[in-house]
Amino acid sequence: MRQIVLDTETTGLEPSEGHRIIEIGCLEMIERRITNRTFHVYLNPDCEVEEGAIQVHGITNEFLADKPRFADVAADFIDFIRDSELVIHNASFDVGFLDAELARLGVPTRIDEHASVLDTLQIARELHPGQRVSLDALCKRYEVDNSGRELHGALLDAELLAEVYLAMTGGQVDLCLALSDDDEAEGHEPMGALDLSKLVVQKATHDELAAHRARLEAIRESSGKCLWEEG
Repeated sequence: MRQIVLDTETTGLEPSEGHRIIEIGCLEMIERRITNRTFHVYLNPDCEVEEGAIQVHGITNEFLADKPRFADVAADFIDFIRDSELVIHNASFDVGFLDAELARLGVPTRIDEHASVLDTLQIARELHPGQRVSLDALCKRYEVDNSGRELHGALLDAELLAEVYLAMTGGQVDLCLALSDDDEAEGHEPMGALDLSKLVVQKATHDELAAHRARLEAIRESSGKCLWEEG
């Protein structure tokens, strides 16, 4: 399964009022493992960033002046997310802004036509009813280090959300201890296939078998049946 953890930063809170996206951050997960693939851009919104928004993310109008427009990156962005499941915290916010940006291009398409959407805010509310479920609160709950998050940032928040999502939904499925390329470069031997011929088979002793039979008999006497002997 291919998932894309996504976050955006914007000039304000309402796309219906002309607010625009100024940063998109995405990272890829395949089968619940974070890969090295990311998509990250800053965007010139062709409008002023509200002062309140600058206080949240620190992205100024001067910084964005020479950045590309959404139209310049739209095709690459859609290619990156296509046929994936988008993992987003408060998905209606980000998807609403992305759909508004696509609408400005005059293209009759929506984000959900290219990828499915999973809202981690909804998951968190179901898991922790009545409790704070902001990204910072979830980082604290699941012991995800967010000490570097002095300001919001789309790629940083996507990275934090990926860790929170994996912890919140049961952790990574693949717990193998395969060595990285760096490990191999340092001369460590990769882990090979398990040699079953070296496994030691420890058989039960006569006394242990007798004790086992006595235990099964006691179960039969107390309940009338023994599940170990069925099937």
